[in-house]
Order: sequence, then structure tokens, then C-alpha cells
Amino acid sequence: MFNLVSKIIVVLVLVITGHVAVAQDSYPRELITLITHSSPGGGSDIFLRQLARFLGPELGVDIVVKNIRGGSGARAVAELISSPADGSTFYAYTPTIVHTSLLSAPAYTYQDLEPLVNVFFDQAVVYTSSTSPFGTLNDVIETARIRRGRWGASTPASLERQALEQLKSVTGVVPAIVTHEGGGDLLLNVLNGTLDIGVGEAQEIRSQLEAGRIRLLAVFSENRMKGLPNVPTVKEFGYDLVLTKFRGLAGPPGTPPAITAALETAIQHLLDSSEYRAVYEEAMLTASYMPHEEFERFIGTFAAETESFLRNTGVIQ
Repeated sequence: MFNLVSKIIVVLVLVITGHVAVAQDSYPRELITLITHSSPGGGSDIFLRQLARFLGPELGVDIVVKNIRGGSGARAVAELISSPADGSTFYAYTPTIVHTSLLSAPAYTYQDLEPLVNVFFDQAVVYTSSTSPFGTLNDVIETARIRRGRWGASTPASLERQALEQLKSVTGVVPAIVTHEGGGDLLLNVLNGTLDIGVGEAQEIRSQLEAGRIRLLAVFSENRMKGLPNVPTVKEFGYDLVLTKFRGLAGPPGTPPAITAALETAIQHLLDSSEYRAVYEEAMLTASYMPHEEFERFIGTFAAETESFLRNTGVIQ
């Protein structure tokens, strides 16, 4: 009798602390909410909605996407932190909240998040309206030497904003850099000619590219993208700039290991599936699976390098 009671107590402790594996067919929640700071049609919004189509059936749950705009991710993160750490709510983790944490004083920073799993690296592209006079990235830069110009990024704390600041620094030009509430707003201002160029995710502008309304000038990647073999890298123009944008999922602090393990298994399975691969490759995303511990280390390194850049350039003191 004593042994039976002891075993029951041990099982209860394991369940409470989250140290029991969650089978893929018995995920403990029936509904998952995926939060993003992105506006509808923005990169993170598209990422989550495509992921939800496949992750829901994989875990046997319903998934909804919730857009919480404002504060360059601060409002969305605040909602995540106030949510229970029970596997019911996750956040689309991108560099934006790292930049927001370093550039301002939000109530919660990237250090309050629990990095759970990384899914993709997303390549950022420089684009212009198809009716603009710019045929190459050098055309944009030389024009900026003459009349300054206007370049656009998404949120003020975005990695794309940092990329444009770096491009300004290495070229010696001083265009105005205009930020927006999201990639959708940025795209509109490029299309209507308010901006000379925009920098955004390839998946955000794919429909307009296919419609012939925008022209790609360069990509901030180490090598040319598989899906865009004719688009040169920024490095090919002589500027050693490479942009690494991660897309993963974060949870509230204290997310049980069993929940993390369930997500890791599900994401690995999805990235290997031919059906999902066809979707994310069409969206020009690069699969880059990182489990919890590796993703946590990656975030620490990324944040340290970003802070170093911002201090060296005088953006923060």
C-alpha cells in the first residue's frame, strides 16, 4: 500500500512540474492562441497562419492567431506574460522584441520570454515600386547622395530598420528612414511612391511581386536565395551586410518541459513533411529548426551582438 501511494505521489509531482511527456495525440489544451505584434498580412502574421494550418492537426487542437499591435511588440509580449504557462498561448518570436527591449523600456523584455523552438530563418529583401526609376541598389544609393531620399522599414525596433541604418553607415548617405506599424503599411508606401525603397520579408511582398507591382533590388543574405536566383545579395554590391531574421515560438516563463517537448517534436515533423515544405519554400522561408536549449543560446548571442552594434554606432549609450 505504501509503495502504491508513493508511486501516485511521484506521478502527481511529475505532472504538476511538467516532467511527463505529452503524447502528440493528447496535448493538454483544446485551443492554442498564437500571438503576434504583426499587422494582418505582415511577415509574422503570415508565418503563424500558415503554421497554424499544419500545427493544429499535428497536435490535435484548434489554433487561432491574435494580432496585438503597438509598442513594437511590447503589447503583444505583455499579453503573453500575463497568460498561463500551460501550453495555451505562444508568441511569434522574432528579432523585433529584442530591438524593442534594447531601444526602449518596455514593461517586459525579451529576457522575460521562454524561447521554445525556432522554425525558420527569413531572408529580408530590398524592394521598390516597378514604376520607380531604380534598377539596382546602387541606383538607390547614388540618388540618396544627390537628394537624400526616403527608405522604409517596418516597426521602429525591427531588424530591417537596423539593416537600413547599417547600410546608411557603410555607404555614407543620409536618407530619411521611415518606420511603420508593420510590413503591410510599409508596402503601401513603397507602391504609392512615398518611399524609394522598403526592406521586408520575401513572403510579405510575394503577391505584389508576382503581380509585377514591385521590383527586387537585393537580398540581405550570405548567398543568393534559392527561390530568387536572379536577385543579387547586398554583399555583391560591395557592402558586407548579412541579415539573420529568426522566426520561432516563445512561451510565458515557466512553460512546462512537457509542452516544450511536444512543440519540438511537432515542429520537427512538420518541417520534414512534403506538404508543409511546399508551403514554406513557396513563401521563400528557410527551415532552421532549433530546440529549446539551442534556441535559448542563439537568442543570448543575437541579443549581445545587437546591443554591441547599437552601442558602437551611438544609437544607445
